[in-house]
Amino acid sequence: MSLISVVIPVYNAADTLPATIAALRAQTWPWWEAILVEDGSSDDSWQVAERLCRDEPRLRLERNPGKGPSAARNHGALTCAQGRIVAFCDADDLWHPGKLQAIAAPLLKDEAEAVFGRVGFFRDDPRDVRTRSTVPEGPVTVPMLMGENPVCTLSNLSLRRDVFAALGGFRADIVHNEDLEFLIRLAGQGSRLVGQDDEQVLYRLSPHGLSADLEAMRAGREEALRTAAALGFGPIRSAEAIHLRYLARRALRLDTGARIARRLVGEGCRHDFRAFMTPARRGVPIALAALLHPFLPRPLRRALFSN
Repeated sequence: MSLISVVIPVYNAADTLPATIAALRAQTWPWWEAILVEDGSSDDSWQVAERLCRDEPRLRLERNPGKGPSAARNHGALTCAQGRIVAFCDADDLWHPGKLQAIAAPLLKDEAEAVFGRVGFFRDDPRDVRTRSTVPEGPVTVPMLMGENPVCTLSNLSLRRDVFAALGGFRADIVHNEDLEFLIRLAGQGSRLVGQDDEQVLYRLSPHGLSADLEAMRAGREEALRTAAALGFGPIRSAEAIHLRYLARRALRLDTGARIARRLVGEGCRHDFRAFMTPARRGVPIALAALLHPFLPRPLRRALFSN
């Protein structure tokens, strides 16, 4: 059977890595290898990874010759991996047991070049999943990605290794939205990126992660949009409105204050009011919450936008 190479960048993940590896070892598809790429942690990640490797011969520990998660993923996938398929996983996320089984079939049968599933979001307890992502019908397009990224996290992306290599991997010079920039290149150059309508990943939410920096996220997205423009996809007002809705939702979740959330809602509505508000179950609550933010008790704000 074909081998799947799992690439896991490891940075200050001593507390979460054992659970990530336990979920990997529970996979129903047994033909995998995993490359743990240590990225210069200041905690005990290297020692924890070494212990895990002693207990599981399919694990391999490498040091990142560069710096940062993109360089770590590139090293694991382009230099170390032996499988025909590469699947990425972060060192604090969890996979459902059937994930590798599900992604293997379409990739090995050449039904797609890349696949992803639905994501469940949790904060402290992976059994407490309150929100789940959705997947679109049919292949993902560049205009779709310019609005909102349905893959959500690189822990949810699997693809053929030759396709990843042909695209040159992730851009290590982009700190935020490097996944979006890569997916735009992937879809824009003709690869089929297809969603599977089953939950495959449990994503650990953290208000202190990279995605907490809303302004930096927007700067990274501008670089991704430049890639889209180079591929012939110009600005789309509806897509910008959808993206601003996403940022407004994150601002409410991170409790960064009413001013930022209201500004993002206002910008989104000016770009395309209909796109921002559609579907109503998403756009309307975000707009109302931004307007009423000063009057909502903090516990209620966190409960409404904790996903």
